[in-house]
Amino acid sequence: MKSTMMQVPLSTNQILERAGRYFGTSDVMGRRPDKSIYQRSYAEVYRRARQLAQALREKAGIAPGEAVATISWNHAWHLECYFGIPAAAAVLHTINLRLTPEEIAYIMVDAGDRLLIIDDVLLPVWEKVRPLLRQPPRVVVVPFGGAALPGGYESFEDFIADDAIAYQYPVQDENEAVGMCYTSGTTGRPKGVVYSHRSMMLHAITGCIPDIFGIAGRDKILVVTPMFHANAWALPFSALMVGADLILPGPHMGGDDLLELIERSQATIAVGVPTIWAMLLQSMEATVSTRPLALAKGFRMLVGGAPMPAVMIERFAKFGINVVHGWGMTETSPIGSFTIIKTKHDALPPEQQYALRAMQGVAAPFVDMRITNARSEEQPWDGVSTGEVQVRGPWISGSYHNAPDHDPEKFTADGWLRTGDIATINAEGYMRIVDRSKDLIKSGGEWISSIELENLALKHPAVAEAAVVAIAHPKWDERPLVIVVTRPGMELDGSTLRAFMAPHLARFQVPDDFEFVESIPRTATGKFLKNTLRDLYRHRQSITPG
Repeated sequence: MKSTMMQVPLSTNQILERAGRYFGTSDVMGRRPDKSIYQRSYAEVYRRARQLAQALREKAGIAPGEAVATISWNHAWHLECYFGIPAAAAVLHTINLRLTPEEIAYIMVDAGDRLLIIDDVLLPVWEKVRPLLRQPPRVVVVPFGGAALPGGYESFEDFIADDAIAYQYPVQDENEAVGMCYTSGTTGRPKGVVYSHRSMMLHAITGCIPDIFGIAGRDKILVVTPMFHANAWALPFSALMVGADLILPGPHMGGDDLLELIERSQATIAVGVPTIWAMLLQSMEATVSTRPLALAKGFRMLVGGAPMPAVMIERFAKFGINVVHGWGMTETSPIGSFTIIKTKHDALPPEQQYALRAMQGVAAPFVDMRITNARSEEQPWDGVSTGEVQVRGPWISGSYHNAPDHDPEKFTADGWLRTGDIATINAEGYMRIVDRSKDLIKSGGEWISSIELENLALKHPAVAEAAVVAIAHPKWDERPLVIVVTRPGMELDGSTLRAFMAPHLARFQVPDDFEFVESIPRTATGKFLKNTLRDLYRHRQSITPG
């Protein structure tokens, strides 16, 4: 028997058309560099995205499959690029704006970018990159900051000015490229991950289901996770598909700025990484001493990119905020797993529920997951055995752009992605990240989890942020250094924090080395820059007794 179903290719153009036809009155609320607020309807986004697609094909001569780069903050123009570039059958190449000029130049050459769309406020970044390129691409400038356009540059508004009411989308196979993003390059050159229309659509649909993002048309989604990284968790595609409003903060991601935007917009969902939410939490706790918070009913937060400690989830719960934990990476588009709270868990004591919510959850639908040891032996799901997380699925990358089809350091012989994350999985399928393989500390032949130490330090009431890296020891090879930012107005020293942590750790895990700093460097996506910290303290010797 043969299926009677129509063979209709999946395409992000279908989302764009749906948004324009059914959800034209939904909108984007955004913040400019001067913190002024603007709004743009989905009807406008639809019209302007199609005008961008037409301009790319007719004015710029972009051919199907060629890359068009963006260097932009989270804003409505970038949203138009998310749909307009694929609508031209081109490939949306989002570039991390905080990479070095050398890294950006390498990525642009590797991707073969034909045209660059960049914010006016980010032109200083481009001026450092351009001399490094033998053949710089055509540059179109977004008027995000609203300043006069410098000479020699082309205006985005002029570029898309022509009406595109009659524009026809190119015919494409659903497996053709729709976008690309490069990995962080922490273990070598950044690697290009190329997404397909099919993978993006399946990911966007899955993201809407209740046990993942749970997005509905009535939602207002604050997207703090950068649009230049991992498709902003595909939230722009999910939101336009169901007609949910988007709130885009631009470059303003401090705790006070985000709290003001959450209250002003009456956001129902906010999405970001733990370090960003740590700043928001500090702002919330400081604000309630002067006035009640004005949050939307049922406001919830989605967290990914790094594990959030249970103590932080508990502190948010005091404001009635439900924090939902997920896990993923550039290569997984990025949804890999999400924490599902089953009915049976409703009876658990609060402490156990917070511990469960701090886990990285069960594999998302259509994603297969396993953990293996150093001998490639699959480990049992007993909540104790650890191993490298490996995944496969319809939106999981199976190779890298301009790289050999099989890289044994990143892909197994039987076709699974090696994530580099070390984790346990319990009998119910809940994964808990123990650490990144490169962040584990090997002390006297024993492994110490930097994440476990960070989470424990954060339980101290005077600790606002904590990061742990390895430093040298003449006998034990490596020992943990705990780098701490204290909460405003509070004092703490290393001996006090050590005494607080020691009862909860095995003797060999207890840190002796502490550093108190005003801030911890972060990546553009809000994660701690562990490589920078390791380099900063590379000459430091541990004081742990031999």
